[in-house]
Amino acid sequence: MLFAEVALTADRVAATSSRIGKVDAIAELLRRLGSDEIAPVVGFLVARPRQGRLGVGWRSLAAADAGGASEPSLTVGEVDAALDALAAAGGEGSVAARRAALDAVAARATPSEWDLLTRVILGELRTGALEGVLLDAIARAADRAGPAVRRAAMLSGDLGETARVALTESADTLEAVSLRVGTPVLPMLAATAASPADAVAATGAASVEYKLDGARIQVHRDGDDVRVFTRGLADIAHRVPEIVARVRELPVDRVILDGETLAIDDDGAPRPFQDTMARFGSETEAAVALHPWFFDILHVDGRDLIDEPLTVRLDVLDAVVGGMRIPGILTDDPDAADAFSRDALAAGHEGVMVKAADSVYAAGRRGKSWLKVKPVVTVDLVVLAVEWGSGRRTGMLSNLHLGARDPDGRFGEPGGFVMAGKTFKGLTDELLRWQTEHFPTIETRRTAYAVHVRPETVVEIAIDGVQRSTRYPGGVALRFARVKRYRPDKQADDADTIDLLRGMLR
Repeated sequence: MLFAEVALTADRVAATSSRIGKVDAIAELLRRLGSDEIAPVVGFLVARPRQGRLGVGWRSLAAADAGGASEPSLTVGEVDAALDALAAAGGEGSVAARRAALDAVAARATPSEWDLLTRVILGELRTGALEGVLLDAIARAADRAGPAVRRAAMLSGDLGETARVALTESADTLEAVSLRVGTPVLPMLAATAASPADAVAATGAASVEYKLDGARIQVHRDGDDVRVFTRGLADIAHRVPEIVARVRELPVDRVILDGETLAIDDDGAPRPFQDTMARFGSETEAAVALHPWFFDILHVDGRDLIDEPLTVRLDVLDAVVGGMRIPGILTDDPDAADAFSRDALAAGHEGVMVKAADSVYAAGRRGKSWLKVKPVVTVDLVVLAVEWGSGRRTGMLSNLHLGARDPDGRFGEPGGFVMAGKTFKGLTDELLRWQTEHFPTIETRRTAYAVHVRPETVVEIAIDGVQRSTRYPGGVALRFARVKRYRPDKQADDADTIDLLRGMLR
């Protein structure tokens, strides 16, 4: 298949807000793939190449002489082979090798193909083709039951392989996919609730647990062999020997655990999220140690537990991990859930998770069996620039550059603004249309990618907090920023300050 057909489908998916429309477009593409093209294309559609990290950043992509081909000629197999070459480049001469591999594929790409490939490499596809949509498309294309496809994907931890099995092998083979120690499982995800009381009202009897401000881990032990997987299913055991050592001490031989890890200070309080992530991603030994806490157990010594109710799994978890279990209570009392949530916040954690007591472990769509509850902070910031959108937002001003007031000029000119982050989330179609009309009227300059504007438009932004940053001059960046509403009732002088944001650092 030509890579251009994948690019065309990605554009179709991005151009529709209909979930059914996205599923139909992807299913139609999947049906036409050869067996060896399925896994690569699935990786393209979710901007996670099957090769993993490629060692290519935006500077390398921007420097490539690309997108000049007038007619498509690249095949899916050729693009996949180019990504193989990028991933394989290492050691002395790796920069030149990556450049050669990148230039070779770039020279043959049409503009639309290069746009897609760039976004795939950077992991910024933004088509709305999330895993749940893709799983539904796989089921439709293969004429397989949706639950069977989702379960196979969860247990194999591999969307590409799940698609290949579903599309090319029998229904019995798909249903035979099973849990295996050492093979990571797609993590169960949570929806959100406004309050602990609302969450308990939705779930009934529930385990209410601390929601740590850390990094998700999934740990597999088979004898002395311990593997530690990230949320994205990358094995990082070599980076976290302290977690490996703790797991080897457990009174079991074979186990799969789901949990979180974070760094704590000498008083046992959580260190800033940035400290955890810096340690989590380090390839070298660091002074900051990570501590594991576990909230679920999927397998122990030959016994699969994913289909057992949560209460059963938690009893087994207690017996296996003891003090490494994340604190929690079992209750159906909204007042008790609220009180426990206050305890979690007072201890420096993000909030709570509320999990139905009878829930089984499942992945795919975000269901209502697990609900996360954490306070939302809002800040008033000023728009400094707006980037042009892509996909279904092509031709519209989308991604906002957000600035906080710097009244004393600590990070620039006195009375000016300092950038603290970007976001394109939370924007309705109506807001996108308004932005595209409004911001050119206060434009100060323009680049190929963005419109820079007078700093006078105030927008209310919801965030999950802030973190230290070397990217922005104020030393702080917004976490999970999304637009709540514009504030025409406020002037730029009413915006929040960079000192307020810096004060949120724990």
